[in-house]
Amino acid sequence: MKFKATATAEDITGKVKNAEHFCYGEETKLAWEAGKLTADISEEQRKLTEADLVIFQFPMYWFTVPAIMKGWMDRVLTLGFAFTHEKRYSQGIFKDKKAMLSFTTGSQESMFSANGINGDMNVTLWPLQNGILHYCGFQVLAPQIFWAPSHVPSEARGTMLESWRTRMQGLLGENPLAFTPLDYFDGEKGYQLKPEVHEKHAAKEFGLTVGNHLGKALPPNNQMKAGV
Repeated sequence: MKFKATATAEDITGKVKNAEHFCYGEETKLAWEAGKLTADISEEQRKLTEADLVIFQFPMYWFTVPAIMKGWMDRVLTLGFAFTHEKRYSQGIFKDKKAMLSFTTGSQESMFSANGINGDMNVTLWPLQNGILHYCGFQVLAPQIFWAPSHVPSEARGTMLESWRTRMQGLLGENPLAFTPLDYFDGEKGYQLKPEVHEKHAAKEFGLTVGNHLGKALPPNNQMKAGV
């Protein structure tokens, strides 16, 4: 889908909120509150509001989503609509919705392992799943990954698709991935993990998540399997 640039406050009112220090997030928030975002973006936000489950389907491109999908996220997930400073992560605006990534890779699964040349896929997925989806409050389902489909026989690709069809039948009933709750952090101290959280997990082998690992070994498949 093609998107036009987001309407700025200048388009709406003739001037920006702060001409000396332009802040894109604040200006889009003003446009959203005034109902002045471009029609295509408003329509995408309407769809997102009505959705119970959002699936982002894409070919992994340079270890992330393609530019057009990143553009969708930048334009549609605006401040105020998708998140606020008070409503994010486990207390986010979309906490009653589920979302997931479904994507193909150009490299084999072994290349995205902890010992592989591309590095651990769990680490690769953290910015997308925690920094975008979970940040907006989504319950993030385990990703559906199609490993290097262009390098396997057609029969193997057929098996991948059949597995995906089967999984889709029960997606809404799946448990989400584990993320550290917002109330584990002290907002008055730079949103650092509270001392009692450290104490509780001091004797455990693995950290809480890929991102909040407490200096310990990363929890295996934290970003790829639910209930880990």
